[in-house]
Amino acid sequence: MIDTRLRRRRAILLGATGSVGQRFARLLEHHPWFELTTLCASERSTCRAYREVARWVQDAPIPERFAERRVESCAPDDHAWPAGDPPLVFSALDADVAGPLESAWAQRGALVVSNASSHRMTRGVPLVVPEVNPEHLELAPARGGRVLCNPNCTTIGLSLVLAPLVREFGVEAVQLTSLQAVSGAGLDGPSAFEMLGEVVPLITGEEEKLERETRVIFGECAGGVLRPRDAFVRATCTRVPVVDGHTLSISVRLTRPTDEPELCAALEGFRGLPQQLGLPSAPERPLRFLDDSDPPRPRRDAARFGGMTTILGRLRRRSAREWDLVALTHNTLRGAAGGALLLAELAVAREAGLDSASDARSPRAEPVQRLP
Repeated sequence: MIDTRLRRRRAILLGATGSVGQRFARLLEHHPWFELTTLCASERSTCRAYREVARWVQDAPIPERFAERRVESCAPDDHAWPAGDPPLVFSALDADVAGPLESAWAQRGALVVSNASSHRMTRGVPLVVPEVNPEHLELAPARGGRVLCNPNCTTIGLSLVLAPLVREFGVEAVQLTSLQAVSGAGLDGPSAFEMLGEVVPLITGEEEKLERETRVIFGECAGGVLRPRDAFVRATCTRVPVVDGHTLSISVRLTRPTDEPELCAALEGFRGLPQQLGLPSAPERPLRFLDDSDPPRPRRDAARFGGMTTILGRLRRRSAREWDLVALTHNTLRGAAGGALLLAELAVAREAGLDSASDARSPRAEPVQRLP
């Protein structure tokens, strides 16, 4: 969808050489709204061709239109743009350097959409899963310099599952165990040799991020003030020898009892504002069930539907209020670059007033059929 109220937006990518930065480059190669004009990375990569400095790990080749482009500095003072035409900045920087750089870009008037954790708990910075809590965008100005944050990759998959359950039935408590892919650790994470035949039962800080971020995402936002929800998620996060795709084993206790047909209808029929607006990166359906006899598997299913849909399976009833299921999310697409890109599309649509005729909250579930 290209609306007449939209103009093509110039985009800058920070952290372009990392694994998430590479995902951004692939997704922005032919984007209908955004034109990636500038690739930025650390000082050791600047003034060199992108092909030369990017340790390319994606399945598809490096985009030819970017391959010979010179990598530039991440510092905003090293860049110039016409007055009144601030860029859109995507940040795939590591958290240890992202915070000050993202703030500096925002202070110069840029819209910064960050995949880093640096600003996720900063007052006035929306932490948004576009289908789940688009109303939280009101925490930041609709125009001008600001930072918007994409949540943790595991948080995104869990939030998509919980959103229709919170709305339709209420959720009292969630217990989950994650089996997270090695790509989530970045290019400097554990090697294939280190992970072969191994499970790492602790990802430092991951459980705290997941529990804290879900409180924010499902918190109440009114009058520009956010009130986080009381803690309701307990998590155990592990690293497993999988390339892409985080698998979550989820147990949820609902407020209202239900049966399997009603629960499935709520999950499969879930739609959000991105689907209502027809945003370019929005999947047709954020959640899809596979046949119960063949639950989701990362190598086969993580990249299905463009890697933007969370795949569900193994739904089991413990009681009318207690249910177990498995959810699979592509961590560097939906959980990182793709999720941030969708957030940018939502923010730009908001700037242009495309969401003015729509309810700012996600529409209710619609009944659909299971995948064959």
